Amino acid sequence: MKTIIGKDKTDMAAKAADFAAERIRKAIADRGEARVIVATGASQFEFLEALVKEPGIDWTKVTGFHLDEYVGLPVSHKASFRNYMRERFVSKTPQPMKAFNEVNGEAEDPKAEIARLQKLLREAPIDVACVGIGENGHLAFNDPPADFNTEDSYIVVNLDEKCRNQQVGEGWFATIDDVPKQAFSMTIKQIMWSRAICCTCPDARKADAVRGAVEGPVTNMLPSSVMQLHPDCALFLDPASASKLSCH
Repeated sequence: MKTIIGKDKTDMAAKAADFAAERIRKAIADRGEARVIVATGASQFEFLEALVKEPGIDWTKVTGFHLDEYVGLPVSHKASFRNYMRERFVSKTPQPMKAFNEVNGEAEDPKAEIARLQKLLREAPIDVACVGIGENGHLAFNDPPADFNTEDSYIVVNLDEKCRNQQVGEGWFATIDDVPKQAFSMTIKQIMWSRAICCTCPDARKADAVRGAVEGPVTNMLPSSVMQLHPDCALFLDPASASKLSCH
């Protein structure tokens, strides 16, 4: 896992967007299309803003997926990741995307929703997964101890208290009691099957998790550490999130 530290959040986001965009453009040049996974959360604000401004991407040839969604949360709720994707990414690309496949957290049959998404994901490889790291080290909503073995594309997970408190701290919910206890999450293996991973992780509150992900052992108790095993993974940090790295 290559680690790149920007001068600030804006510089970090620009470097991450360059990395992701290069792989999107190459996929379109090589195969006529690109397939991407996109993350949500406060850590992705600057990155997504930079990515949609990258030159030379024909977005009509890009198919997108998102990582996760709360079970039962209406799309009208400000914390809905479907709503986030529509407002901050899908509606901002210069041309309409070929497709963006949302996770329907309100699906009456979660198993059928997972099967639907898995069929779409397995049609072709993912060219780049754009992800972040949670305060508890989670990757997508795979909280510790994460399932490193399932080959399903998505699973329904129970969210731990630290993860749910992060959602309150970022302002998505008023209290922890308002945060759903379950979510659909893309699995660790599905993320790792991507040809490239672009991980963007700013802020001092993530510094401990970043240190574990970069310098600690690969363990399902710090799920994002698994990215150490990926052949084309870059982790983009700002000075605050990088502050506890031994190389900083």
